[in-house]
Amino acid sequence: MGNVVYGMHASMDGFIEGPDGGFGFTEPAEDVHQAANDQVRRCGAFLFGRRLYEAMEKPWTEQLGQEGAPAVEREFARLYKETPRYVFSDTLQSVPDGVTIVRRKDAASVVERLKREVDGNLEIGGAELAGSLVDLIDEFLVYEFPVLVGGGKTYLPVESEVRLRLV
Repeated sequence: MGNVVYGMHASMDGFIEGPDGGFGFTEPAEDVHQAANDQVRRCGAFLFGRRLYEAMEKPWTEQLGQEGAPAVEREFARLYKETPRYVFSDTLQSVPDGVTIVRRKDAASVVERLKREVDGNLEIGGAELAGSLVDLIDEFLVYEFPVLVGGGKTYLPVESEVRLRLV
């Protein structure tokens, strides 16, 4: 049975992107990158919103992880490519092998099915996708970076109060 996990890098004031849309402040140190690799080993599938998918796909399948890159990056690229990826989008028309397009209207039913069928964590990537599926998320992770950016895209955009249970 899959466990839906939403984890994102964020500033200490709760933003995953700064006011200019940049997220360079989340560049991980090697030990943080190694922790991400360890997390991906427990991952049964990635569930991405379109924008995060586009930010991740090409770099990790074509550019990063190449000869000469740090070992931690090469390992992440290998793990990334081996993990099934689902991109939730109404605009994408095609994706490479290893990636499945899910239309937004089908999002909840697909995630519920994946929870039943996939062993390992179902890692949600993308604040808007997580906000739309908040009732299906089993675990929230915030990887806080020691920076204040003063505005931008929040870690989890929701329209009303959502009560959570601390575990």
